[in-house]
Amino acid sequence: MQRSQRVIIDLLCLVVFVAIGRSTHDHGVALSGMFKTLWPFVVGLGASWTILIRRRCSGASFADAALIVVVTVALGMTLRVMAGQGTAVAFIIVALAFLSLTMGGWRLLVHGWRRRRP
Repeated sequence: MQRSQRVIIDLLCLVVFVAIGRSTHDHGVALSGMFKTLWPFVVGLGASWTILIRRRCSGASFADAALIVVVTVALGMTLRVMAGQGTAVAFIIVALAFLSLTMGGWRLLVHGWRRRRP
């Protein structure tokens, strides 16, 4: 799997996270609302991948996934506060849990699939 594919899958994890959150809280999934909620995390994701690329990491390992999640959530929440969107402790916990499960989860599935291939 190429690095660009890993980035796209991580981005899809973010989109699903935001869509579920907006839907759960009755904010809707209109494009403008999705963008407003999503952009801080996309910037965080971009920063995390920049770090990985500069360190010559593939982004395939669980350690890489942990870095991606922590940087994405930390920078995403910081940007949300700076943009006046606010955060709550529960939101931070849910973001960390969901993104750890999805971003780490797809890597686990790929790793298992590769180990089973002859």
